[in-house]
Amino acid sequence: MKIIIINGPNLNLLGKRETNIYGNQTFTAYFENLKAKNTEISLEYYQSNIEGELIDKLQEVGFDYDGIILNAGAYTHTSIGIGDAVKAIETPVVEVHISNTFGREEFRHHSYISAGAKGVILGFGLVSYELALESFKL
Repeated sequence: MKIIIINGPNLNLLGKRETNIYGNQTFTAYFENLKAKNTEISLEYYQSNIEGELIDKLQEVGFDYDGIILNAGAYTHTSIGIGDAVKAIETPVVEVHISNTFGREEFRHHSYISAGAKGVILGFGLVSYELALESFKL
């Protein structure tokens, strides 16, 4: 099974930014642990702060991979283009958020991605990624 985690803007700062919301672990360290616990899966990671690069990556992997775990960060709430890319590809996408977006600012309550996603997992910290990964094993 081939799965990729795609993270959007500012998620490269995990462990440094707003640790009261996102925790103090870097995503790189978390990802290495996730890979070690799931050796039967070919697990990849990609991060970009640039909307077009995220769309390009979705199109690149969206017909050959078994699953995509997507945390588009703030683009979730603003990018019709990323939402359209999720709808255009064949690989199932699970939308993930570390925080409970519905417990935050009003603008975070809407997602352009959810309508095209297989499912949405939010509010469980970094464990949200593990839950998304488990959904592809079902």
